[in-house]
Amino acid sequence: MMNITALFPMQAEISLAVILIIILLADLILKAPHHKALQTLTCTLMVVQLILNLVPVNQELFGGMYNSTTMASVVKTILTAGTLLVFMQSGRWLSGEDTRHKAGEFYLLTLSTLLGMYFMVSAGSFILFYVGLELASIPMVCLIAFDKYRHHSAEAGAKFILSSMFSSALMLYGLSLVYGTCGTTYFADLPQALTGTPLQLMAMVFFFAGLGFKLSLVPFHMWTPDAYQGAPTPVSGYLSVISKGAAAFALMNILLKVFTPMTEEWGLMLSVTIVLTITIANVFAILQQDLKRFMAYSSISQAGYILLAVLAGSEQGMTALVYYIVVYIVANLAVFGVIGAVEQQTNGRVDREAYNGLYQTNPKLSFVMTLALFSLAGIPPFAGFFSKFFVFASAFHTGYWLVVFLALVNTIISLYYYLLIVKAMYITPNEHPVPAFRSSALMRTSLVVCLIGIVLLGICSGVYQWIDKF
Repeated sequence: MMNITALFPMQAEISLAVILIIILLADLILKAPHHKALQTLTCTLMVVQLILNLVPVNQELFGGMYNSTTMASVVKTILTAGTLLVFMQSGRWLSGEDTRHKAGEFYLLTLSTLLGMYFMVSAGSFILFYVGLELASIPMVCLIAFDKYRHHSAEAGAKFILSSMFSSALMLYGLSLVYGTCGTTYFADLPQALTGTPLQLMAMVFFFAGLGFKLSLVPFHMWTPDAYQGAPTPVSGYLSVISKGAAAFALMNILLKVFTPMTEEWGLMLSVTIVLTITIANVFAILQQDLKRFMAYSSISQAGYILLAVLAGSEQGMTALVYYIVVYIVANLAVFGVIGAVEQQTNGRVDREAYNGLYQTNPKLSFVMTLALFSLAGIPPFAGFFSKFFVFASAFHTGYWLVVFLALVNTIISLYYYLLIVKAMYITPNEHPVPAFRSSALMRTSLVVCLIGIVLLGICSGVYQWIDKF
């Protein structure tokens, strides 16, 4: 009989599965509508989840199929903290007439995707990785189509599932080629079997295309603006940071562990993808009036910057990637938190004109939005500047100076479209701005946490050094 203590390295997955069961039982037992009680219970359990998984573990299970590392544990903690912030921002939306009876479904679906991302991060085999990828993707379709009677949510869900289906099939075909040419799916055994044959190069390209969809990389990005626009705002925020963070870490982990013999080939592929992704996203972001579509193109651009750390293919690159994910989570969720608060107050308006003169009536929200946008743009001394600096430095030290230069040029372009929103809030006149309002306590707390992260993560160098130790 298997010793239960042998499963201790899977403490994150097991504790999250227990939380899922508790929320399911609470949803069945509590009398509807019970969205407030469920939000309090879920946020409390997520705090417990963070505390339980503070101690990282290095160990393999199931013959190497599951691989728990200290860096993977750090990433899981970061993803859990980001999910907690999303839950804190979801209360007002879940209290609506159409959603108050479906709060339990929202939490269960979201945590199911998080469990899948846990498996992606700790996978030691392509089989477990693919299972985690599908577990993270299928519930996401339901989340995007959650408001099926409003905001084109059903259409966005349909576009996401169709795109996900094709990208998943493409990746699975690539993985089948890996197994066919190497005879194994275990990460530890594959580098010795990979020789860079044309069939194996095709397999690597197909695998990258599948994850390129998850990361919203050009040319796999076409679903992103429609999905972000149609999905509920908290779901858009979750999709933009948590899903992207898990996919970026998994991509770098697999490229370094599996496709090491093809470093030159995937380096060229990533270089072209990075330049195209950042440039095209910046051009289209300037044209957007809908803020959720605007943030979609912003997230596509940010994915390009994240890939710079992957391109480095070094320990410095891994540290820069994880640090970038942390900073990106707090900055992006601050923006989506403000968008969600204003949207609920204005009966669903998310266009840029709704923010004209916002500073006159809601100076605190305007301040949070401004600092978050400055961080995303990479303006010092905010955390986004340091996160971009580290990914640029990691890629530059590896010799990709031309890619870094083009990314820097695009950073200047991105500053323009981020400042358009700041201009709307502070300069553009508006005789009837959004009336002054007060958000819920949990929403305010989440925005304060994001604001502290934006300011202190860059100034306090200990965070980067702490990640670097793993």
